[in-house]
Amino acid sequence: MSQTIGRSSVDTSAVTLTRRPGRWIDGWNPEDATFWASEGKTIARRNLGWSIFAEFLGFIIWQLWSIVVVLLPAAGFTLSTTESFWLISLPSLVGATLRFPYTFLVARFGGRNWTIVSALLLLIPAILLGVVVQDPETPFGVLLVVAALAGFGGGNFASSMANITYFFPQKEKGWALGLNAAGGNLGTSVAQLAVPIVVSVTAAFTVNLSLAGWMWVPLILVAVWGAWRYMDNLSSAKADFAGAAAALREPHLWVLSLLYIGTFGSFIGFSSVFPKLIADTFPEFSTFQIGSASLSLSFLGALVGSLARPYGGKLADRFGGARMTIAAFSLMIVGALSLLVTLQANSFALFLGCFLLLFIAAGVGNGATYRMIPNVFAARGAATAGDALAVSTQRKGAAALGLISAIGAYGGFVIPQVLAAAKSGTGSYAPAFGGFVAAYVVLLLITVFVYLIPRASLAGHRI
Repeated sequence: MSQTIGRSSVDTSAVTLTRRPGRWIDGWNPEDATFWASEGKTIARRNLGWSIFAEFLGFIIWQLWSIVVVLLPAAGFTLSTTESFWLISLPSLVGATLRFPYTFLVARFGGRNWTIVSALLLLIPAILLGVVVQDPETPFGVLLVVAALAGFGGGNFASSMANITYFFPQKEKGWALGLNAAGGNLGTSVAQLAVPIVVSVTAAFTVNLSLAGWMWVPLILVAVWGAWRYMDNLSSAKADFAGAAAALREPHLWVLSLLYIGTFGSFIGFSSVFPKLIADTFPEFSTFQIGSASLSLSFLGALVGSLARPYGGKLADRFGGARMTIAAFSLMIVGALSLLVTLQANSFALFLGCFLLLFIAAGVGNGATYRMIPNVFAARGAATAGDALAVSTQRKGAAALGLISAIGAYGGFVIPQVLAAAKSGTGSYAPAFGGFVAAYVVLLLITVFVYLIPRASLAGHRI
């Protein structure tokens, strides 16, 4: 591997890139201001753009079954409540689990190379979905396997974030990762908006439902081509297994993971069940006809939650991550309590408004909690500064970002399963929302006592 070469004996920080076949780059150093301004920024932003597009498609495939499940009965399928929620939640379970290995595969194969492979993997669940929904006699087990394969899209987030962090200097990582995350999250909203429109353009509804999978194949192929043609591999990207192992031994990783399950887990969990909840609770408002096309308002939840996420990070920079996370959980408590009342009032407008508040609060919480991670590990570094044998704080913090994103995604499995259990056991979703209120109260108190009140374990810092 080539090393960075200085232009003179005095200017040792100057960067000379070496390019090798396969679009490999040696000598990447975004912290060099001259290199970044002259060449690095252009390369990094080009990679960021295609990374966002590939991750956006990953989220679409990951959450595709959230809207397909609602359309299956009209296509002749008969599913129980439990079966429907398994089809909705299983992609989240698989996707969350895949985030662990995906975090390290960029360093093993290269960011460009793994983006190509991970995008190609999206073709499998997309094509299979297009095939299996054509026959209402398809066994539930087959549907479940195809839904599980949609988890490939959930894993993409971890590898995409790991890849982009290598391209940008420290001062711009937050901006770049925020764009990358928000661009991916929007995929859920686009899937829930576009699929009902496309599958209902003609009267042959059973046949058209297959377009829910097929319609994404050309875009996936564009993402593969774009990654192959325009993205790069960095030889400086190294898997930090020691940093990950050290992060896993850090108690604050597990506390932050719990908070992230409450924020991001709520966002992805409610995004996946929102179409089903509308269809079950207010079937007359499940879709709206616009000419020959059907429009589902369920896409609004994921949309406002995705757009709120970057503002959560910005507000955390200004007011502190703990304060904004507390504010987010407070609003989530209000939203969930309001939904309990709304379910009894039988008002779709109130139901939609309360859910949108819940989505906005979860989106703000996503950004705020994720912003807390490097600050918490920096404070831990200050508190343990005398431990010369400890893995560096920066390495543990970087590893924690990927690990916490994976653990938090399990909320996308838990929330649908809790709702399914409440519906099957009581005939109502109300007990589930009561449980969510209790969980948010506990998470709010944890944030107050662990991160708002100065503690010696965090060097007296208020996060």
